[in-house]
Amino acid sequence: MLAEVLIQLVVVVGILLPVSIALFVGRERLVRTRSEWRTRLKTAAPTIAVLLVVLLINRFARQRAPRLSREIGFHLTASFYNIEGEFILLFQSIATPETTAYFSSIYVYGYVFLIVFPVLAYFTLPDTRMFRRLLTAYALNYVIGLVLYIFVIAYGPRNVMPADVAATMLFENNPQYQYLTREVNSNTNVFPSLHTSLSATVATFAAITRSTFPKWFPVAVALAASVAISTMFLGIHWGIDVVAGMLLAALCVVLSDRLVGRWAVSELLGERLERFEDRIPWLERSE
Repeated sequence: MLAEVLIQLVVVVGILLPVSIALFVGRERLVRTRSEWRTRLKTAAPTIAVLLVVLLINRFARQRAPRLSREIGFHLTASFYNIEGEFILLFQSIATPETTAYFSSIYVYGYVFLIVFPVLAYFTLPDTRMFRRLLTAYALNYVIGLVLYIFVIAYGPRNVMPADVAATMLFENNPQYQYLTREVNSNTNVFPSLHTSLSATVATFAAITRSTFPKWFPVAVALAASVAISTMFLGIHWGIDVVAGMLLAALCVVLSDRLVGRWAVSELLGERLERFEDRIPWLERSE
């Protein structure tokens, strides 16, 4: 069943990506990227490597995190419920077969498309800084999110009040998706909502680059908002998780701006080489 869900996901996103590239990126950027992709890839290679390492660590850590979390984590499910109450039940007022199908699709297909497309779009920019900032922000989201998942033990609404959200719960209406979600998450990993944080990260970058990709900006914001709502509509996250996800996104975007460029590998190597040459004058080329 997992293979079938993955194939379906790849097919859907595989259709959306080329259509979106044609609509939002344009032929001119694609032509230029074709001749410059090696240089851009070389410049961004360290950032890409860091993200891949983070994803790999995250993949293995998620399997062991629940055990560690039980030993050192704080149980906050009751606290979240006491603070928030039944806020997410407000979304049940718009529950119809159509809205349930929409938010279920957004949670799975829309989310994956939303975080993949900007990677391709920003790679088509001559200056790779925005591309590197996006990847850095992704890595920070995963690192900080994993740490919080270890220290915060919290069950979502679907576990606390299943009868109240049964009509819209993701796995009640689309049981096949549980084979996919359990590969990357556990039911205690709800604070913060990484679906929200990564989606909000994309929306923020879309706002920053709205002059470059004007048509993508409203689409990104609409999708990001839909993803955030879907996490509550489907009974997966509390409103508190969503707010925390937005704050995490803001933090990661700010940190990416400070880290990328300031700590760029090429710049660090250049500075160290200059210092080395200053200390050893005879290395300087004589005129």
